Amino acid sequence: MEGREEVKELSVASTVVIGFLLGLAGVYLTMPASDYSFLKFPRSLEDLQLLRDHLETYTSDYTIQVLVGYCVVYIFMQTFMIPGTVFMSLLAGALFGVFKGVALVVFTATAGASSCYFLSKVVGRPLVFSLWPDKLSFFQAQVAQRRECLLNYMLFLRLTPTLPNTFINVASPIVDIPYRIFFLATFIGLIPAAYITVKAGIALGELQSVGDLYDFKSIATLFIIGVVSVTPTLMSKTKS
Repeated sequence: MEGREEVKELSVASTVVIGFLLGLAGVYLTMPASDYSFLKFPRSLEDLQLLRDHLETYTSDYTIQVLVGYCVVYIFMQTFMIPGTVFMSLLAGALFGVFKGVALVVFTATAGASSCYFLSKVVGRPLVFSLWPDKLSFFQAQVAQRRECLLNYMLFLRLTPTLPNTFINVASPIVDIPYRIFFLATFIGLIPAAYITVKAGIALGELQSVGDLYDFKSIATLFIIGVVSVTPTLMSKTKS
């Protein structure tokens, strides 16, 4: 039985990876012949500025290919918990502006989180128990206490840094959070942070570090929104 489970898990993960690779290959084959050595996961603001400078020349003439490539990369990073999606959010602002950028980031972040959710549902349990046993116990206890107002609690988590988004994505199916609630909380809860990051991407050259993204005002705003979202939970506890 264990051998079959391992084969199943490997098959699922391999299928997802192959799907992403085919998507990237499709984008690459429809782009003009050129030197694409600049294409890599950005790890610093310098990497991001270099990527922005090169992609700007393609965005107007090959908009669909750039959009599809961006979506595939962002969703891939979210699915497999690869650090650096904040740089991708900044890139969306630099290439597409605030409105289109926020829409793109919210769509890809929600799709990537959903992909991670379903992948974790199949193969993630051993990983979560080995990497985050204490966080998982805390999360499980909190979810059990807030079943009646679970959407509000999940919104609070998405809006505040109480738990890392990566952990929430991979642990939610393990603690039996319904996908409908997970999806709504992710889609709605990521909008404020996406707006802050995408807007900063428009003035990419002015950023000195990623830490400049979230000043006191931005963090305070996110916390206030988070507190408002969890208020119904607190009120129901008081009444009971």
